[in-house]
Parts: sequence; structure tokens; C-alpha cells
Amino acid sequence: MAFYGWPFSQCQSISTPLSVQFHSGIRLLDIRLTEVNGRLMSFHGVYPQKTSFIFILECLHAFLTSPEGSRETIVVSIKPEATGYNFDGLVHKEISESVGGWNMWFLESRIPALGEVRGKAVMFSRFGRGDEWKTGMGIHPTYWPDSEMDGFTWMCNETTVRTNDWYHIPSFISIPEKVALSTSVLLPPPPTAASGPLLNITYFSASSFPLASPQTVSQGFGWPKWGLGVEGVNTRVARWVTERLSEDEPKIRGWSFIDYYEEPKNVLVPLLIELNYRGRVPGEDGW
Repeated sequence: MAFYGWPFSQCQSISTPLSVQFHSGIRLLDIRLTEVNGRLMSFHGVYPQKTSFIFILECLHAFLTSPEGSRETIVVSIKPEATGYNFDGLVHKEISESVGGWNMWFLESRIPALGEVRGKAVMFSRFGRGDEWKTGMGIHPTYWPDSEMDGFTWMCNETTVRTNDWYHIPSFISIPEKVALSTSVLLPPPPTAASGPLLNITYFSASSFPLASPQTVSQGFGWPKWGLGVEGVNTRVARWVTERLSEDEPKIRGWSFIDYYEEPKNVLVPLLIELNYRGRVPGEDGW
């Protein structure tokens, strides 16, 4: 939802609202909210994004009840961008009042199979304790260090969740390292690692002031093929996925957060979707 506040708060093109994102294959949303006059509004940092939470819920409901979206699933990460008020209560109140209500949501504290949640939004609550939420808070991280470079691990019920959210990189010089770390978490862990259900979450997004705006990090600049510029994260990740698809690599699964997802030339999202078919086994992965 970060469409405004160029160069450091904007992370998506204004030409890709939620309806366009859904039809582009986006199934994971990063929603940041702040209270304004008693209602929740979308923000990125201190910059307003001119969209209410109620409107976001209406867009979700419209897609998930449409012929195209009724067998799809949207994971919705919700996080406050400011403190000092009852954020939990406002989220609860506005979902209760929304067109889809609670019937639209999967709120159990576990990672569901895909077949369980078709036509639903899966709550990924990066907020509060939910003391007043008798409905449950869905997938709720127990641990989330700020911009941990090497990544971190937490448990959701019996599922091990491997996460890399290193977003505060020093400058655009760190783009290659950012790509290496954010893609490595998508690969299966060593056989000696903990067994059991596993979920990988990675953030391809990153920024820092003044030498790494989201646009610079995601898209690069100049003419890198000619040695005059820097290649961005999205192009590097697209090449990494292409290499994985062209080799006899292990099964790759996970959730990926991406700035300016349609760059370069709408190739990255289709490549990531194609990974769903690598190592497909009947009866697994929600098939």
C-alpha cells in the first residue's frame, strides 16, 4: 500500500493498486496502519498513503468473492506505524464492521494447508497480544528483531518460520549481499537442521537514507550491463530464480515481500509463481 512519498516512503507504483496486484498474482500484502481521527489509515513510516483500512478490506472481499479469486488465498500482514492508542481494538472493530466481516478470515494460530483457506484472507498479525480477540490473531510472530542481517527463526505452533527482514542496508553497495541473504532463506535448510513443518519468509525490500531509496534498491540505476550503474534487487532475484528453474535444484517455497514488484518488465512475479511447480508432490503444498 506504499504508493506515495517518493523517494523514501513510496515502494509501489501508483499504477498498481490492490485490484491490479491481485490480478498480477500478488497473494501476500504488507499493510501498515495508523489511527487518524478514530479510523485506521494506511501509512508507510510517517507518510500517509491516502487509503483507509476499510477500503483495503473491501478490496480483499471483492477479490476473494469474485469468480477469479474465490479459490485463491491472500496472506495479510498487519503492522502499526505508530503507538500510543488501542491499535488491536481498532483493527478488531473495523474488521467486524467490514463487508466481509470475520467470515473472510483464517484466524487460527498455525500455518494452514492451502486447501483449508481458499477464498479467505490469512491473518499475519505483527501487532499486540490480542487480549480482546476471542476470534484469535492468526499467524502471530513471537520474535521479530529489527533489521537482523543474518535472519532469525520463530515458531508458529509446530511450524518453524525462517525469516530474513534485513531492510536497513548501508547503501546501494550492499545490494549483492542483500540478494544473497534474502534468497538463501528460501532454500531448504541443511538435513541436520530441525525437522518438522517449515515456512520461509523473506523481504527483497530494503532502503536507507540517503544512498538506498526503495526505487534504487529494487530497480538499480544507470546502465549496469555496460558497467555504468548498479543492478537492482529485482533483476538479480529474477536471474537467481531463472537459474534455479533451469537446474536440478531442490524444492523452493516461501513468502516474498517485494518493492516495485512489476519491475523489471513484469517478469519477477511469474518466475516466483513458477517455483510452486518445482518439486510438486500430490497431497503436499495444498495440491
